[in-house]
Amino acid sequence: MADTLISVDLSESPHTNENIHNRWHPDIPIAVWVEPGDDFKIETYDWTGGQIKNNDDAADVRDVELQQVHYLSGPIGVKGAEPGDLLKVHILDIGAKDEMLWGFNGFFSKQNGGGFLTEHFPEAQKSIWDFHGMFTSSRHVPGVKYAGLIHPGLIGCLPDRAMLDTWNEREKKLVDTDPNRVPALAELPNTQSAHMGKMKGEERDKAAAEGARTVPPREHGGNCDIKDLSRGSTCYFPVYVDGGGLSMGDLHFSQGDGEITFCGAIEMAGWLHIQVELIKGGMEKYGIKNPIFKPSPIVPKYDDYLIFEGISVDEAGEQHYLDVHIAYRQACLNAIEYLKKFGYSGAQAYAILGTAPVQGHISGVVDIPNACATLWLPTDIFEFDLMPNADGPKTYLDGSVDVPLAPDL
Repeated sequence: MADTLISVDLSESPHTNENIHNRWHPDIPIAVWVEPGDDFKIETYDWTGGQIKNNDDAADVRDVELQQVHYLSGPIGVKGAEPGDLLKVHILDIGAKDEMLWGFNGFFSKQNGGGFLTEHFPEAQKSIWDFHGMFTSSRHVPGVKYAGLIHPGLIGCLPDRAMLDTWNEREKKLVDTDPNRVPALAELPNTQSAHMGKMKGEERDKAAAEGARTVPPREHGGNCDIKDLSRGSTCYFPVYVDGGGLSMGDLHFSQGDGEITFCGAIEMAGWLHIQVELIKGGMEKYGIKNPIFKPSPIVPKYDDYLIFEGISVDEAGEQHYLDVHIAYRQACLNAIEYLKKFGYSGAQAYAILGTAPVQGHISGVVDIPNACATLWLPTDIFEFDLMPNADGPKTYLDGSVDVPLAPDL
């Protein structure tokens, strides 16, 4: 049996646990050390540290303190790891904690982070998803049930000082182009609710003021939200500091490509069983700048899809040049409008696209002026026939159930 090297108590604040941190900084002390070849287990909080509750009130999503996120378990030091190496991480197994066999999906309000479709869904809402072994369903989104593919949304190694400075400088430069934008263009370092693992006193305060937020993916990995990094996958992370400093968290039970709801996927607390190895000098040997991954051999088996196309013409009809972001947004909006014809609200349809194992594809980026992106929606997850036919769509839902909306303050 593999030893559990980092444990979490979901009844306690993550800030009481010295093996947890929520910023990236090279000086965060290693929480535990392992040898190359070791396998072990790591437990994680959900990414908000327990701020979201299993109820029908979306006020907790509306009021979530985003300065806290993400709570990561680690850093894990691998003996002998040096800058320039590759840290090879095998995800042997992954699952939910027994005391939290449910997860949540939410839309943040535009004033508090927003999301991919925030202009269409500007208010906070949430849905709760119960786990039934490998399957999930929701009391807030009837008519769908699907197999989960549990994965860490966030995993990577500590940056060195030069990389941390690069991140902070380039992101501040971006924010300075529109400092009052809502949502912000990037989340810059701040000390509010920063948790720096074992660090104490002035050293902790200085690092908290410099530590990079965990919101985006970067060269070290980070918040990549790749849904196929599940059982049997292998990750190759660049090493920048002695020991590597591997950290992970933000577990998802199931997610659609793009995690478009941002408080996206089905967020959960859980555990990972991993094994680590080293490839000495691997960054130079393989020309690695960003991590590379071997996906899990396990995938939800859905063979029939309805594919929605989007092009780089926005909602106002304005033409954009080969803009994949706009094209994928249009594909998502097209799928939402289609699902509404079967009785789903827009919010329920949006929640399905964020949580179900939908596939997102960049289908064309050379045919000027329009990029083409597609969203592949598996039809077998629905309890009714989703395909178009001559008789037209039959309303499946009566509108009595919807995704809870946060009350007005």
